[in-house]
Amino acid sequence: MAGFNRGDDEVSVADATALISAGAGWLLDVREQYEWDAGHATGAHHIPMQDVGVRSDELPEDEQIFVICHTGARSAMVTNALRRAGFEAANVVGGMDAWQRAGEEVVRG
Repeated sequence: MAGFNRGDDEVSVADATALISAGAGWLLDVREQYEWDAGHATGAHHIPMQDVGVRSDELPEDEQIFVICHTGARSAMVTNALRRAGFEAANVVGGMDAWQRAGEEVVRG
């Protein structure tokens, strides 16, 4: 995982999937429910962007959090907020668009 160092604020899809597969990361999907239902990453945890603040007790305090949305804009905002709150968080560059282009597994429904 040459492209990612703990403390970085962005991570590629390839590095995120490798770290998550190795048990070294937690994937947080911050999209709306209809977007989640249309397709989300296997093993992702869903907390819509507007709910992250009130549901922060559901986030791991001792794991790297990889934040994903559709293209990376909302997840970048959530990443910044989580980092300010003391969480180790990184934005997945390109979001679910990049995830699907990379051929990563997507669960529908």
